[in-house]
Amino acid sequence: MVRYDETPQASLGLRSDTQRSNWIRLRTIILLRWVAICGQISALVGGQLFYQLELPVGPCVFAIGVSITGNLVTHRVYPENTRLREHENLFMVIFDLLQLSFLLFLTGGLNNPFAILVMGPVIVSATVLHLSSALIVGGATFVIITILAFSHLPLRTQSGEILALPNIFIFGEWLAITIALGFTSLSTRRVTREMHSMSDALAATQMALARTQKLNDLGGVVAAAAHELGTPLATIKLTSSELLDDLQDRPDLQDDVRLIREQTDRCRDILRSMGQIGKDDKHMHTAPIQAVMTEVSDPHQGRGIDIEMTYAAKAGGSQTQPNIIRKPEIIHGLRNLVQNAVDFADGTVWFDARWTDKDITIRIIDDGPGFPPHLIGRIGDPFVAGRRQDTPNPDRGEYEGMGLGLFIAKTLLERSGAQLSFANGAPAVPSDHSTASQKGAIVEVIWPVSQITIANSEGREALGENSKLKSP
Repeated sequence: MVRYDETPQASLGLRSDTQRSNWIRLRTIILLRWVAICGQISALVGGQLFYQLELPVGPCVFAIGVSITGNLVTHRVYPENTRLREHENLFMVIFDLLQLSFLLFLTGGLNNPFAILVMGPVIVSATVLHLSSALIVGGATFVIITILAFSHLPLRTQSGEILALPNIFIFGEWLAITIALGFTSLSTRRVTREMHSMSDALAATQMALARTQKLNDLGGVVAAAAHELGTPLATIKLTSSELLDDLQDRPDLQDDVRLIREQTDRCRDILRSMGQIGKDDKHMHTAPIQAVMTEVSDPHQGRGIDIEMTYAAKAGGSQTQPNIIRKPEIIHGLRNLVQNAVDFADGTVWFDARWTDKDITIRIIDDGPGFPPHLIGRIGDPFVAGRRQDTPNPDRGEYEGMGLGLFIAKTLLERSGAQLSFANGAPAVPSDHSTASQKGAIVEVIWPVSQITIANSEGREALGENSKLKSP
């Protein structure tokens, strides 16, 4: 019953791991390498001047020189704003790992306190590279530190003394770096994937909200057109009717005038049907809760599931329906919740609204299998699909979601000031609607009255002229 999709689908325009590895600029890699080169030169000079270490200067300078040459050549050949591809990023990371490992081999291996820096390429690969590339870097690092534990040039002072840790400390250093390889790679990759998933899901939320807003704006344009064209169309119809009376002796012209009147009526009907979705009218900025619930559930009527709507005041609440501010976030969020209930219901969805003077509560309940109990705490997280149809209804189609619907709904509704909770079974259902059939998922949405309502008043001020729609 559980489906957990870690990889976003390309149809949503979301990025895969391989695409994200292309985000790294060559300029960033070059800059980080210059910082590493400066640090290596400082360590080489400082070790000789301040700690009187006898270092193999020639090979060390050669290793640092290779890194400098690579930076200069890369800078000359490629533009600084070049985005590195997956295999190019892998090559850069492996190159830096091998260069650093060679320096460690020349300067004592794991006896060198800077041996921990081999973690740098591993963290970079775990953050930006594909899993297979990250495993290659991690495996190469493990092999290298194992070799360095046994094979390296001794670290000597200028007086000939060999600086070496006891074997038990060398083993501890090797074990610590090995554990750090695994733990740091896993934790870094996990956190990075969580950030990417949240980023993708928020992008999908913004796309959904923008799409809803565009539909609202389009509806406003249609409503405005219907309103503005109403008068000239009425004038044309009136004039054509008078012409019909005046042209009784000219049947041929009467047919033309009759055609004009019929087409005028057709234009009126088309504008009226299109204008039904108009939302720019200030009178339509708010609506009674019953009207909002009807608008939310209408797209899901006729899909083989009964949607039963109920609405009433709680004890002590006003019997007058509150006027809901028709924000796109509220309409789209509730519509997603109703769609999720319809997708998994066996036969009925209950759409229930209750209100007091302080808050408004909406519950969406279905008679389906409910949420998996072990996922209740994660419902609403991106890319966690908590339910799946075992026997898809042909009227509704097979469910292919990735868990974004509930995330989008939760994000949009919380933006409007709501608090959401998810549960299963009858205990959370109001007592006046508690039945054995309401055994499925329950989603409860609660708003403070001040967040989404306006006061019902007989003497409200005039709304004034409708404002012009802003250009997208």
